Amino acid sequence: MKNIYVIIFLFFGDFLFSQQINDVDFLSCSASIKPFPLEKKINGFCKYTFKIKRRTDSIFIDAKNMVFSNVYLKGKNVKYKVTDKKLWLFYNFEKDVKYTLSFNYKAFPKKAIYFIDWENENNPIATPQIWTQGQGKDNSNWIPSFDDMNEKVEFDLSISFDKNYNVIANGKLIEKEEKENSSVTWKYNMKHPMSSYLLAFVIGKYKVINDVSKSGIPLEMYYYKNDSLKIEPTYRYSKQIFDFLENEIGVAYPWQNYKQVPVKDFLYAGMENTSTTIFSDSYVIDSTTFIDKNYVNINAHELAHQWFGNLITEKEGKHHWLQEGFATYYALLAEKEMFGDDYFYFKLYTTSQQLLKAQISDTIPLMNSKASSLTFYQKGAWALYALKERVGVVAFKKSVKMYLEANKFKNVITEDFIKTVEKVSSQNLSNFVDKWLISNKFNAINSTKVLQKINKNSIYYKLIQISALDSVPNWSLANNELEIRQELAKKLKIIPENLREEYESLLNDNSYYTIEVSLYNLWNNFPRYRKKYLQMTEKIIGFNDKNIRILWLILFLNTEGFEKNQYISYYNELISYTNPVYNFEIRTNAFQYLSKLNLVNANV
Repeated sequence: MKNIYVIIFLFFGDFLFSQQINDVDFLSCSASIKPFPLEKKINGFCKYTFKIKRRTDSIFIDAKNMVFSNVYLKGKNVKYKVTDKKLWLFYNFEKDVKYTLSFNYKAFPKKAIYFIDWENENNPIATPQIWTQGQGKDNSNWIPSFDDMNEKVEFDLSISFDKNYNVIANGKLIEKEEKENSSVTWKYNMKHPMSSYLLAFVIGKYKVINDVSKSGIPLEMYYYKNDSLKIEPTYRYSKQIFDFLENEIGVAYPWQNYKQVPVKDFLYAGMENTSTTIFSDSYVIDSTTFIDKNYVNINAHELAHQWFGNLITEKEGKHHWLQEGFATYYALLAEKEMFGDDYFYFKLYTTSQQLLKAQISDTIPLMNSKASSLTFYQKGAWALYALKERVGVVAFKKSVKMYLEANKFKNVITEDFIKTVEKVSSQNLSNFVDKWLISNKFNAINSTKVLQKINKNSIYYKLIQISALDSVPNWSLANNELEIRQELAKKLKIIPENLREEYESLLNDNSYYTIEVSLYNLWNNFPRYRKKYLQMTEKIIGFNDKNIRILWLILFLNTEGFEKNQYISYYNELISYTNPVYNFEIRTNAFQYLSKLNLVNANV
């Protein structure tokens, strides 16, 4: 009978995985891994400790497309089975007994770990890197772990790699052990458990700026060796954001240190891996870029996740707003601290307009696993703003602190938070839950009330006025703030001759976005001055995606009067930006322009 049971379990076990949390509690994992970037594989060793909560004869670890060897339970061979998704173990596991499990494995990941630029490692433009992105249930592609976020484990990673590269991972670096084969083993220690999707590491050539928070937490900010002039604008306000959030949340930062690492071709803006945020290197910026595209909001958002998502984690997808709504809201509060009240209410107002517009077709409410990102993030943040307005600042902050401390290193549902606020505030919040969490509507009255909080003389109120107009208001370009000039430049597509010289002044603005918009509009409106505009902007590169340089090349190729050898040189430069050594944003820009102009050749 037992053999039949094992067969049946193998067929249906994948459908029953969520029940395992009731049978076993995995406590710790000590993992040693060695990546092979050219082969795109991982060799590893794991030692797990776990405790059985109720008697069972089988348990599993999620492991996709892996090969296992030397599988030992308590130091002895154990019966096991490998499927394309899991490692199954068969044994008479006894209740309240602690076990150790160890094994070697080889992983051939199809996602969650990315090997960047290794085919072009010797190209001076290339950025050879390895980085992970496991949010959801993807990390089991490169390390045997747990797709169920309710299983929290204390992970300690040891990673061996070429000594010429840096290895950054969750936790505290406790040792760097040099090997005879020109490699180094980086050993990282975590003190507390976390969900597997928050496990991460980065390998690349980096330098680091070190700082310390007011509370004594080490802060590590990584950058590429050629980006020393971009350190300050990229990480501007980082320490202030950390100190503000720790104070505002009222609960001490829960991990040993905090690291931030930029990577090439990242899938998102940033990811809040426990103690180690990975973010897109498109946010590694200069001071000019800061006004149009900076890292401040993402910086604060991912840091807020260290409490909301990492310290406490949702039990299931319908409660995802407990992570994204909270992180969005606290990032807004951090920006309020940096940029002022008018900015804060301006951001709330603009997101309210997005929500009002989206609700026409986006009918899924906040507490639903299929809700949109706009709902989880922005409506979630709005719900918290509305809740604080209702119960008061003191009750709200006290509730958040109690909620975090009562559930630290655990998984939560919305009811855990709402009950805490009800207890602290002595209010029944059923109406709040119905209006903000269950209803799919966003009331326009909320938007109006926030608009009324913005100073009528502030730049943000003017921006709202401009965005609401169908035509360009009769405002001078010359005597306005940079942001106003930018909005006016966007709206003024057809430029009258009497405004030409005033509009040309936009080419000198301290904004790559304004320069891009105005260069195209001027070139399009005044053909006789095209060479002049190109000469004025020839040396400007723009954002990390080379927005101005690539536009400049396209405009040059479509401007008469230049020598043929110049045309060939710039055409080849444009084609070169489609090469894989460039980041995907540069390549996307180049591909789009070349395609539209039918300039695609074999090299492209």
